[in-house]
Amino acid sequence: MIVSIVIFLLIIGILIISHEAGHFLIARMNGIRVVEFTVGVGPALFKKQMGETLFALRAFPFGGACIYDSLYEDGEEHIDDEHSFANAGVWARIATLFAGPFFNFLLAFLLAVIVTGFADWLDPVVAGFTDDSAAQTAGVREGDRIVRMNGKRIHMAGEVTLLSQLNQGEEITLVVERDGEQQEITFTPHYSDTDDRYYMGLYAGEATRIRGARILPYAWYTEKYYFDLTFISLKMLVRGELTLNNLSGPVGMVKMVDDTYEEVKPYGLPSVVLTMIELAILLSVNLGVLNLLPIPGLDGGRLLFAFIEVLRGKPIPQEKEGYVHLAGMIALIALMVVVLFNDIGKFLR
Repeated sequence: MIVSIVIFLLIIGILIISHEAGHFLIARMNGIRVVEFTVGVGPALFKKQMGETLFALRAFPFGGACIYDSLYEDGEEHIDDEHSFANAGVWARIATLFAGPFFNFLLAFLLAVIVTGFADWLDPVVAGFTDDSAAQTAGVREGDRIVRMNGKRIHMAGEVTLLSQLNQGEEITLVVERDGEQQEITFTPHYSDTDDRYYMGLYAGEATRIRGARILPYAWYTEKYYFDLTFISLKMLVRGELTLNNLSGPVGMVKMVDDTYEEVKPYGLPSVVLTMIELAILLSVNLGVLNLLPIPGLDGGRLLFAFIEVLRGKPIPQEKEGYVHLAGMIALIALMVVVLFNDIGKFLR
């Protein structure tokens, strides 16, 4: 568990630093003063003043921040300062706010390049069938390459598995490539009383290696897969198909890292490293997407107010916007506390 905690802290630290570095770099490019660049919350373990910015590492790895506006020593605010975030142009503020999530997406892509270049790629090739397979009965054959599934272009075996898991008994249309020709096959998956879900009845995945310039588009396919997974999870959460037990905070993520580590540890250090990098891709995409949601207190909530300013031609009074973000932060903290205790409960079961 100690190893898993260290891995988790390393992954989260990289994600937070990447996110805040995006805010910091674009803010400085636009002449916006960053008073503090902090990783974590709570008491400072390390602090160093570099120019106008205080860099700090804090005790609890629950986030980070680029603090743009603060107080002078005499207590006066930076409101009249040309380098204050509040006085920057609206598009400079939009770019600065968007840069954090964007850097998470950029980090995810760079990590995907590493995984794609060093790990096996699972092509969406049919490798076998289950007993009483709906796909096999409909005419799918071993060795068929799945090109499309319900109209969606397929590049990796994981996409087939994901779309299959989401099926609620609807017809599935596969476009498969066989002997250089494509053909369309439609069938209805079979329901399993034991697992309470529908199955196509096939196994997909043929290991291959990606080399050269092909690594870049295939790295994007990997990141896109995690985008799809994140958006699907959000839709299910909004529809009530996911519950509190499906949400994870730091404790739950440590448990996820530990389970993954124990599963791949027998295959050696390279497998552990690549698997943890892939986990970091998922978490980086998650962090970027969640921060872009129009929730007060998050980057997306602040972006919403900035775009409203663009449409209105003038900003919403800072005091009113501040109240909205404060309410959002209180709600988010309350949710984090609930998820934390729920994680601890699951961990102790």
